[in-house]
Amino acid sequence: MTPELTFAFEGLATVDAWALAAIALKALGYAMAFLAMGGALFLAVFPEMSPEIARRTRLVTAAASLAGLLDLALRVGIRAARISGMGLEGMIDPMMVQIVWESPLGTAAFVEALGLILVLLVLVRGTVAGTATLVGATLTAVAFTEVGHSLGDNRAFLAALLTLHVLTGAFWVGSFYPLFKAADEREGYRILHRFGQIAMGAVAVLVLAGLGFAWISVGTIVGLTQTAYGVTLLVKIVFVAILLGLGALNKLALVPALRTGEPGSSGRLKRSIAFEAAFVVLIFVATATLTSITTPPMSLD
Repeated sequence: MTPELTFAFEGLATVDAWALAAIALKALGYAMAFLAMGGALFLAVFPEMSPEIARRTRLVTAAASLAGLLDLALRVGIRAARISGMGLEGMIDPMMVQIVWESPLGTAAFVEALGLILVLLVLVRGTVAGTATLVGATLTAVAFTEVGHSLGDNRAFLAALLTLHVLTGAFWVGSFYPLFKAADEREGYRILHRFGQIAMGAVAVLVLAGLGFAWISVGTIVGLTQTAYGVTLLVKIVFVAILLGLGALNKLALVPALRTGEPGSSGRLKRSIAFEAAFVVLIFVATATLTSITTPPMSLD
């Protein structure tokens, strides 16, 4: 490796099979957690959606919660394998697992597991269960502040920014399935239109919180362009920009076309939502990479 390449990717950890497995599982964990949180939030904000879409959204939300719980267990094992250097044996070594469990990852896993278990109450009707699912969604978001790059200086501020970023992002991700289904309903444009109105404020919070967190983590243009963390963050920003563009297209063109009954409008809107979901997956992979094998410039000094 040349000195220039080493400098350009300062802060990059060793990338081996276990690191790649950690990234994959973390990206999957993000997807499941965001679906679980977002489903709970969407159901609370849009009680007027059709009974069938609501029923299916509850099932998707619960399934995401269960998958998220399984993912958490696997991630603890992967972490134990990585720090022990023992491979598969390290995944089940009691001492290694205990070390991970007593680390920030263990704390985050406990908080997230509690949150996801509460989100499972989405299958139960009633005010108490509904409130519990929202508490679960919040706990799941808070769990993200227990690991990664929010541990450091300005912790309280970073944690607040990250929690806002996660909750607003989850609301968007949780909207994909019900909005995709609503595009096929005769009156579905009403929910799609209202979501577009709410999303304007949510996107503002999402972007501002994300940029604030990113700037504190990077701090300089050099940190953004000449470190592994900064370059990966730039890739994530590109994906987010494309995602915002698709969201704007939906609000300004595709939803109005659906409202006026333009032929083919439902199919175009559903394809756009599917593309949004695909870019969210790429964002999760970029974020998992950021928090798994890179160090933010603020921690390299």
